[in-house]
Amino acid sequence: MTPFDTICAPITAPGGAVAIIRICGPEAWETAATAFNSFPTEPTSHRAYYGHFSNGDDGLLVLFAEGHSYTGEQSAELNIHGSSASVATLIAHLEQNGARLARPGEFTERAFLNGRIDLSQAEAVNDSVRAMTDRQLSITNELREGGLRTAVIQASKSIVTALAAIEASVDFSEEIGDVDPLLLAERLNAAQGVLTPLIISGQNGRFIREGIRIAIVGPPNAGKSSLLNRLLGVNRAIVTNIAGTTRDYVEETCILAGLQCNLIDTAGLREATDVVESLGIQRTRAMAAQADLIWYVFDASVGLTPEDQTELEQFEAPVTIVANKADLGYSESGVCISTYTGSGIDILIRDLNKWAGDVSGIVPNRRHVEHLQNASSSLSCALTGIELDHPFDLLVTHLRSAIYELGLITGETADQDLLQRIFSDFCIGK
Repeated sequence: MTPFDTICAPITAPGGAVAIIRICGPEAWETAATAFNSFPTEPTSHRAYYGHFSNGDDGLLVLFAEGHSYTGEQSAELNIHGSSASVATLIAHLEQNGARLARPGEFTERAFLNGRIDLSQAEAVNDSVRAMTDRQLSITNELREGGLRTAVIQASKSIVTALAAIEASVDFSEEIGDVDPLLLAERLNAAQGVLTPLIISGQNGRFIREGIRIAIVGPPNAGKSSLLNRLLGVNRAIVTNIAGTTRDYVEETCILAGLQCNLIDTAGLREATDVVESLGIQRTRAMAAQADLIWYVFDASVGLTPEDQTELEQFEAPVTIVANKADLGYSESGVCISTYTGSGIDILIRDLNKWAGDVSGIVPNRRHVEHLQNASSSLSCALTGIELDHPFDLLVTHLRSAIYELGLITGETADQDLLQRIFSDFCIGK
């Protein structure tokens, strides 16, 4: 197996009415010709041909010439009916006639290796597939179109220009003299001016990009499971009037206030009456420790008890106090809701807007932010060195470190281990 052999895989999800199988590599058209009975004698790129396939199914063949496809290689896409039998038999035929099944993410990896996209754009392809909200899709669209790549290149150019000036002054000091420290600082500050907003945007946009984990905790019979069911619109968790019904956590994902929310219904917090309930309560505390936000639900008709106050002091994550059963009583503490009537639920959902933040444009992911911060730290060290008149070789070390970190974002300095970690997270067909 080489990076340049011919590969194939479905690029559409199973179960649809139509499926598309992509073939790419040096023998893509030749392999497609064995599977398509009406393969043209003079094939033309970007043209669709109708005909029958080797498994008897009919559909369209679309050809892409080298340099004009998603991966940059010669490619063909077979559009067939989406039955599992049709897809499986056609894939089997292709494997018997010169192609192998693509690894997860291999199409996008080849697009990166062939210079069609950079690493940040490749990651955005995967994010686009996984996007659950409009805002997630908007963020990934910006990255997929090369927004982060453009910004990183801009910052890198400023750093490279400063580095070149330093090295030239060292190598040709008699001809050009010493480098102007003010000019150096200007270049590096320009790079910092690009990196700093990206770091802030990535940090502020984390919950939009990754979603927010919300642990629903509180005493037994406060309505935690009822709240989960109300928000999901289905009876996902068992609800009874017997205290301690929930013995383990239940986790589901939904969209609230435009955010992907991972809701975790947990066992009620109290002195356990048996071993099973004790284990459930331990898991409740573990889920609360891993949550981004905690909804502490209590019975409004009972009010916050001393035991509730003790529990609230234990949490490290931010807590929103939720007074349920507002139809039976009123509480001045927290957001008053009724899972029975639905009142106040909209207020609880709107409260999530503060977690979304005012984020638009380029929103780097967690990996990008880490490298941006490292690059920014190196630039800060270099700027401090300029102020303190540090030796040029020390400044060069900081600048090369910054360039290396930015290269990890675009992929220019990425090693094989990093690429494998990123592309192994893709699904087959991307």
